[in-house]
Amino acid sequence: MTDAEWHARVECAGKVIGAGFLVAPGTVLTCAHVALDRGPLTVAFPQRPGSLAVPARVVAHGDWAGGPADPGDLAVLELAQEVTIAPAALAPAATAHGDRKLVAYGFPAGWDEGTLAEYRTTGPVLVGGEWIQLEAWSGHGQPLAAGFSGAAVTLVETGEVVGMVTAAADARDVRTGRMMPTDVMRRHWPGLEGLVPAAGSSVLAARRRLRALVERAIRVGLDCDPVRLYNDAVAGDIAPPPPPEGFDSLWSAAWFVQSELDDPAAVTRFADRLATLLGPRPTPRRTTPAWAPILIELGHSGAGEDLVRVEVSAYSGGRRHPVGSDTVPHTRLRSYVQDRIDAAFRHVPPDADELIAFALPRDWLDWPVDSWESDPDDDTPLGLALPVVVTDHARRKARTRHALTRAWNRLDTGPRARVHRVACGCPGKPGELRLALLESEPCLAGFAAAPGTDRTREHFRTSLVAPAPVIVWSRRGCGTEAACADVCPGTAFLDSLDAHVSRVRPADLPRSVLALRREAAAEDGHWAQDIQLLWDDPRCFTDPHEEGAHLRSPVAGAPAHIPPHLGVVRPGLPASAPWFPVA
Repeated sequence: MTDAEWHARVECAGKVIGAGFLVAPGTVLTCAHVALDRGPLTVAFPQRPGSLAVPARVVAHGDWAGGPADPGDLAVLELAQEVTIAPAALAPAATAHGDRKLVAYGFPAGWDEGTLAEYRTTGPVLVGGEWIQLEAWSGHGQPLAAGFSGAAVTLVETGEVVGMVTAAADARDVRTGRMMPTDVMRRHWPGLEGLVPAAGSSVLAARRRLRALVERAIRVGLDCDPVRLYNDAVAGDIAPPPPPEGFDSLWSAAWFVQSELDDPAAVTRFADRLATLLGPRPTPRRTTPAWAPILIELGHSGAGEDLVRVEVSAYSGGRRHPVGSDTVPHTRLRSYVQDRIDAAFRHVPPDADELIAFALPRDWLDWPVDSWESDPDDDTPLGLALPVVVTDHARRKARTRHALTRAWNRLDTGPRARVHRVACGCPGKPGELRLALLESEPCLAGFAAAPGTDRTREHFRTSLVAPAPVIVWSRRGCGTEAACADVCPGTAFLDSLDAHVSRVRPADLPRSVLALRREAAAEDGHWAQDIQLLWDDPRCFTDPHEEGAHLRSPVAGAPAHIPPHLGVVRPGLPASAPWFPVA
């Protein structure tokens, strides 16, 4: 959902009445029950802050009869003027089935800026030949509610639209809903005929390639006349000339080629010509250091509060090398870890970059493990001798590792690290943070307050679940609001962090934080004192855990300590529960 400015908020007389999404520079789709029989409509694009709402009118609909179970609940809105926003990419609903996360962006009461609901399909069967049933991805997220009608249902991995929210179950604590899939939307409005390719077709791949090329051209500021590009690549004896008014953007030209030309080869020719203008993509320099991590997994033993389950492994040469595992009392924990780290260095190549990674339960992520002594004979803090990071043991599930790997692959080709700030006094809503982390380029989440404070506890959990590849905070961050009435140490920390990481690639952050810790040790009052770095790159751990945990791991041995809200709940819909529109 990167740069998804096409999400729309439909309004009437200044009141939010539903959601929608841009499918062409001047066309928005929403539900018929949102738009029909209303006063003057306007459409706003909340993902483009500062833009004005655009007047709109209904120009087509799907012959909806007015009931929540009636087919054809689709309305086509024509904007008074086209917008320079990349339209949504549509995909067949067949690509949405299986265990694939879907996201809807709606505007329930109190969320004028929008919020996300995470769902999945229950299967490919069309209910009543019209809808696909949705069920909540988990039992604790945002449910479908009034304000989600007309929202695009998108694939998290690609950002492509596979359907539109039309209804939710009218039963308390039942998190199910319905979407009209893109294939059915095309049946109700022929204008989508050229925009929804068949699943697995070469057309879908060609359109994805064209979209990526247009995004790249805009990102690098390619000086390109879209009319000339169209004429050079497509126009001729068969293809029509460009419209008399021309194209006001590269996106407009690309949309015209995909939707107005009944020639799949035209998309390929247009993309090939654009690729020629862009030239070969520079081969990204490998920015990921050759980390050889030593992983120390700590967890609740399940045998008493004084006992800790420990497992130590070394990673090198594409293999995991188990070093030792045991259950030890807190009084022996540091000495045991020191001994096993020393043993793990037998597996670290001399030319590799050492990295000490502590995988901890969420309630231990604030532990000052970097301040533990390096060796029984050396009281130098571990975090001053070596790069030390923490990771969240709960993020070792295969799905989360997959998402993190994709994020790191993008981070490797991008510029320096970028901080998404979570302030102490005004952290915003957790849903806003989730939206920012999902829809923006992967970034570093920086916290002004420690994760255990009431004000940011849910925001911290949101960053972990999103998942943010990197999270940074100070263990001495803001506590109570009164403590930072005059001078906020958390804000000062974020300001300094922002300035520092803007010069550092995300892959180099462990080494950079090592340097900061050494500076802080030599300078009283240094902003990086007690800095905590959660840095989670699955590519460093090339022999991942089976099903997210070793058979002897702390997690496997202590199920009672895993927070119950981490489990996935798949609620069923009672047969008698009615459906209702969610506008």
